[in-house]
Amino acid sequence: MSVADIGAVEGGDGEAAVTAAAATADTVVHYYSVAPGVRLNVRSGPGTTYSLVRTLPEGAKVPIFCQTPGQTVTGPYGTSKLWDNIDDGQYVSDAYVHTGTDGYVASRCA
Repeated sequence: MSVADIGAVEGGDGEAAVTAAAATADTVVHYYSVAPGVRLNVRSGPGTTYSLVRTLPEGAKVPIFCQTPGQTVTGPYGTSKLWDNIDDGQYVSDAYVHTGTDGYVASRCA
């Protein structure tokens, strides 16, 4: 299917349809499991000195929108300085989230 065909199907500008589809593909969010048996504290920033926003229940899965370096924490999945942004102004230590890697699984937070 060409850009012109997409425009015809969408009833508008094919280039805009392709751009919108590309933007949607770039914003795919994956969910990851919190360590079993853990009620995880969610902080307002990337460290335990930031205020407690809420506590996730056992068995929670979290989206990771972006990641940022912060305070080093040791948890069930090792020692990490990565913090996962799971909502606006809400962070959890990556040491408690099963991502399958010690590195970044999402872009760095701006």
